[in-house]
Amino acid sequence: MMRKPSLRFGRAARGDRDRRHARGTDPVFSRLFARFALTGLAAMLVIGAIAFMVVRRSATSSAIRHAQELTQLAGRGIAEPLITPGVIDGVPRDVARLDRVIRRRVLRGTPIVRVKIWDERGRIVYSDEPRLIGSRLPLGAAELRVLRGGGIEADASDLSRPENRFDRRFKRLVEVYVGIRSPNGSRLLYEDYERSSTLSASSRRQWTSLLPALLGALLVLYLIQLPLAYSLGRRLRARQREREELLRRAIDASDLERRRIAADLHDGAVQRLAGVSLSLAASAAGNGGADGSRGMQATVEVAASETRETIRELRTLLVDIYPPTLQRSGLLAALDDLVAPLRTAGVVVSLRVPGLLELPDDIGALFYRVAQEAVRNIRKHGDASEVEICVQTANRQAVLAVVDNGRGFSTADTADREPDGHLGLRLMRDLVDHAGGRLALTSAPDEGASIRVTVPVR
Repeated sequence: MMRKPSLRFGRAARGDRDRRHARGTDPVFSRLFARFALTGLAAMLVIGAIAFMVVRRSATSSAIRHAQELTQLAGRGIAEPLITPGVIDGVPRDVARLDRVIRRRVLRGTPIVRVKIWDERGRIVYSDEPRLIGSRLPLGAAELRVLRGGGIEADASDLSRPENRFDRRFKRLVEVYVGIRSPNGSRLLYEDYERSSTLSASSRRQWTSLLPALLGALLVLYLIQLPLAYSLGRRLRARQREREELLRRAIDASDLERRRIAADLHDGAVQRLAGVSLSLAASAAGNGGADGSRGMQATVEVAASETRETIRELRTLLVDIYPPTLQRSGLLAALDDLVAPLRTAGVVVSLRVPGLLELPDDIGALFYRVAQEAVRNIRKHGDASEVEICVQTANRQAVLAVVDNGRGFSTADTADREPDGHLGLRLMRDLVDHAGGRLALTSAPDEGASIRVTVPVR
């Protein structure tokens, strides 16, 4: 069954397009500018996200460094001078003296909530939690590395370890440890614990203080890009208009040249061939009674017949080059002449064009050229038995649909080229694009083909 062309329109899109034209705006430039603006905004968002992550990571590193500096000051500046042999041996008086100083100068007014001092054998020499003093627990690899080689490190505290069993009420802690020495030169490990929330708050204060400047710089950069995008869009649109103008002039020149060629053929070759045909026919009639001239008569009759056939072909070519009925009688008459060869060949042609159709001359010429190319392809390649050509106008849009039930072709590989290398189909697309319309080509092997052209009528 032959497929019927769909002639329904998108009212919403059509109404928006009409309102834009009514305001005098250029939808093509608007799309270009919006594309540039959105691309710039997306780039700014990506840059902003990357910059935010960098700033946040830098702020977190800065907070950790501040915690390490605080630990180094407390361990080497406060605790180390108070480490006496009595503290290492667990003498209560010395331990109490160290504990008073640690609580007054380290635990008070700082984010530190726990202090531990270890010897090389894993014994806790001192802690502000008295129940831990004297406990022997294995040190981790990082702790041993700091104790033996010096330096300072920070890490999230594992509250499931036995030495942290009294710290679980704090939920999340960061432990920082630094190597110190006792008066006799033995190595010790000073370790304190800070709340993770304190470090997070410190980091948050730092990056939030930088965030307004970062966002302001990105906003200024984006606003600077908008005039550049506007200028670039204007230039690109101007180049497109120049290209469209060149195409229009080429089409006008082509149309003028087609008229000139048609006039030259009609007034020159066709007239001369018509005269030759008449002369040959008269010669054949005049020599009909002579016995010796019967062979010549037959030859002259064949030549006259071939000449008349050549004249018919030339006149058909004249109609193809420049259809006089298009300007004189309108699109319906021109299309009727166009499909006459199909009807002569036995193809069932359905031509549905309103009798009172009024179209601008340029759209009428465009529809005729598209239909002409479609009919030419049907005659050469389609092998169709039914063809339908329909023209309709509604809501300031004109639609041409040409549907056939011929052999069709595959459109899977037509993104960059037309099927079978048809240059005419590519030219049709260029003509329709130039008119601001849309061309939809639908086909499949053994399922015929459908060409639908939609053009706004201004």
